Amino acid sequence: MTTGLHPGGTPQDPPPTGNQPLPRQAPIGHGPLPADNRPRSSVITARAAASFEPVGRSVATARSFVRDTLQGWGFADIVDDAVVLTSELVTNAVVHAGTAADVLCLRSDDGVRIEVADHYPEREIPLQGAAITMSSPDREGGRGLQLCAALASRWGVDYTPTQKLVWFQLDLPARPVGTRAAGPSLPADLLPLADGRVRVAVVQIDRTGSIASWNEDAEELFGYAAEQVIGKPLTDLAAWPHTPGTSTGIAEALRLSRWEGTYGIRGADGRVTPVYASHLRVRDTGGEPSTVCLLVRDHERAVLQTPLRGPAPDAASTSDGQNTDPFEVFIGSPAPDDLDGLLQRTVERARDMLDGDSAFLLLATDDETELEVRASTGLPSARQRFARVPVEAGPGRYGSARMPAVHEDLQAVPGAVPLLSGTGMRSVVTVPLKVEGRLTGSLGVAAEGPNRYSNEEALRLQFAADRIALAVESARLGELERLRRGSLSFLVEASDLLAGTLDRDQTLALMAQMTVPTLATWCAVYTIADQASDPYLSYVLHEDEELIDGIKSLLSKIDPPDPVPTPGARVWAAPAEAAHQAALRTSMRSLGLNEPTRRVSSGIGPTLATASAVGGETVVLPLVARNRVIGMLTLGKPTDEHFRQEILELAEDLSRRAALALDNARLYSERTAISQSLQRSLLPPDLPHIEGVEVEVIYRAAGEGNEVGGDFYDLFPIRDGVYGFAIGDVCGTGPEAAAVTGLARHALRLLAREGFGGPAVLERLNSAILDEGARSRFLTLLYGELWPQEDGSAKLKVVCAGHPLPLRLRQDGTVEPAAEPQPLLGVMDDLELYEQTVTLDPGDVLLCVTDGVTERREGTRMLGDDGLTDVLTTCTGLTAGAVAARVMRAVERFASDAPSDDMAILAMRVPGLQKD
Repeated sequence: MTTGLHPGGTPQDPPPTGNQPLPRQAPIGHGPLPADNRPRSSVITARAAASFEPVGRSVATARSFVRDTLQGWGFADIVDDAVVLTSELVTNAVVHAGTAADVLCLRSDDGVRIEVADHYPEREIPLQGAAITMSSPDREGGRGLQLCAALASRWGVDYTPTQKLVWFQLDLPARPVGTRAAGPSLPADLLPLADGRVRVAVVQIDRTGSIASWNEDAEELFGYAAEQVIGKPLTDLAAWPHTPGTSTGIAEALRLSRWEGTYGIRGADGRVTPVYASHLRVRDTGGEPSTVCLLVRDHERAVLQTPLRGPAPDAASTSDGQNTDPFEVFIGSPAPDDLDGLLQRTVERARDMLDGDSAFLLLATDDETELEVRASTGLPSARQRFARVPVEAGPGRYGSARMPAVHEDLQAVPGAVPLLSGTGMRSVVTVPLKVEGRLTGSLGVAAEGPNRYSNEEALRLQFAADRIALAVESARLGELERLRRGSLSFLVEASDLLAGTLDRDQTLALMAQMTVPTLATWCAVYTIADQASDPYLSYVLHEDEELIDGIKSLLSKIDPPDPVPTPGARVWAAPAEAAHQAALRTSMRSLGLNEPTRRVSSGIGPTLATASAVGGETVVLPLVARNRVIGMLTLGKPTDEHFRQEILELAEDLSRRAALALDNARLYSERTAISQSLQRSLLPPDLPHIEGVEVEVIYRAAGEGNEVGGDFYDLFPIRDGVYGFAIGDVCGTGPEAAAVTGLARHALRLLAREGFGGPAVLERLNSAILDEGARSRFLTLLYGELWPQEDGSAKLKVVCAGHPLPLRLRQDGTVEPAAEPQPLLGVMDDLELYEQTVTLDPGDVLLCVTDGVTERREGTRMLGDDGLTDVLTTCTGLTAGAVAARVMRAVERFASDAPSDDMAILAMRVPGLQKD
């Protein structure tokens, strides 16, 4: 397709194509062909031309071209008629004639002339013969000319040797002088909501799509200075599209002569600001085209939004006296691809057809017991979107859903149409949408005056509803299928995330982050510790982080929702009511009552923002796990918004999975706390301070979450001046080995303090281990007693029962074993053990380790006793702490894998006497 747009300029006639076109035959049944009576003094102020290939999709493209052109010229009143006529004439050209079609739009002061030409001049209109009436609108032949006769002010057919041209003229309807559009007087609380100062960003885009100018309001709205954005494409800032139903890209919208709609601008802080935009394509004195964009915040769209409806068109009579309803013609045209676009177009056309002040469309839920508001136009606010209304008759219910109904005055029957309560609408006509006898929705048109509608309007609206019902239901099922697929994907991902953690706090954070902003604008999670505890506010999240503290403060001041185990979402009105009261009090204080203005002004913003954030619908879903309510998941919307039923069902599925994950995290936390408490009881308390001896211990238990394993150590006072020490290794790791560890450590302390020597202590411990029967495990143990001496040395008596031998490091760097090996414990009943005496001179170090140190492996290599001896040789002159740390570093560096066995290191050093 090729197009050309020429606004303004001097009067121009259509360009000649070959010879001057001459009128030929008159259409059948209409007598002589009407002549072009357009006065020559009528000024052509703009023209637009396009050529379309001979393919089926060109018809839809031609319709869009004519619609965009006429809307850009401000001819919204005649757009529908022009599109219908163009569609039929282009169809004749590309389908029946089989040639390309040329479309030319000419704008004048009093209307528009559209010419459609094909390249098949031999296909003429038949000569007039006997009177033939085109009584059936379904006949293929002559339908375009029939519509021209019915809808156009003037029309005709011209022929040249190379083409056939059909043209029609549409005059603009007379308008009251000075009035473009007007709305009724409304109470102040029904007027559109705006900020204290309405800012209108004015942005000019050059022919390349780059920003050429950027005013101060644009800087304030989006946070960019002019020098930061001038020269950059608008697409770099636009988050497109922001709302569903927008099928036009940003680049295409900037090339249209006029466009209005909603999208998002990403500000300097990274957040997307929804804006309502009005684009106007202009050209400068040099002929260069550019686009002027006016932008306001989306909730202030009333500042820019242009009402597109005009007076209801009268039914035009055809030659046989039958009426052709423009809305019926529209319903037969291709519908938008998306459901929201189809529903919005339907309510707008329904409103225009019946000359109403508002229109709305509701879709039935799967069980047909409720209707959900999906599209509306002309209502004071969008607060009704996704609101649900019961179908069956009764007080406060939507009783006119299953059959057409006309309410002449809603004040006489309050509550008959709950959707219109408080909107100022007086009369309404509603009709059902049905597919194969099943209720799928309801379409209504309302007016502010009483007695506006009768059964005739109901029949017209019902006919239109019957034509659109199947397309709406098909689009609804397609949307439902997409939602279900998305829901399954969402739940699978949520299950994986929740199953990936057993941390309670992380589970709470995941619950909130998965719901915001996918399911709700804000979320709060309450937890219940036990049946006797009250719900506790554990986590709050909002898509705008600056509002989290305000919502948390608000929720902490109101009673939590009742922990009802009944499944499903229930509405909780307390947050919205509390937010409203808080905002009201803040607004009253802002008048200067009892507080300085400066103090009030600093708090009014957050309070009003919080009230707006939680002012919409709030629902509570119970978190039930193992037949017990363990918390509540609270989801909320901002002011005037409702939840869709599909979203609530998805949230209910998520709450069941989240409840089980949260309970598993709770159980894991409890078990971990118990395990850690029991394990800590097996570790010795703080090491005693021994005068004249440095002591350092390093302990590492193998396995995640284990604090105690099969290795153990102890250092304790036996009596004045005498200390016992021990380091041992129970066969195996984990809880079973830790149980024997506790038995050994406590038995050593008890027996030593009873006055038994080293061999007697170990022999009695051996008997105690064997008494455990099947639970017994063999044990290697190094036990000794330590006597610090007055000369600065230390005397030790040690027994090494199957344990790695202790190593003694002398000041000269030599290393030697400090004991001899003896049988391990827990294997034989009768043991004959003996103790050995060792004296540590000043500067000497005694190193005791478990086999987790010496058996550290990397492939086939093992650290071993020799490797440990080499490490200890380098520790001359180091403190006990430095010796233990160097040994541990050597063990860790020996292999890259995590240790698979418990490790314990006990280092004792005699520093000697300090000299004055």
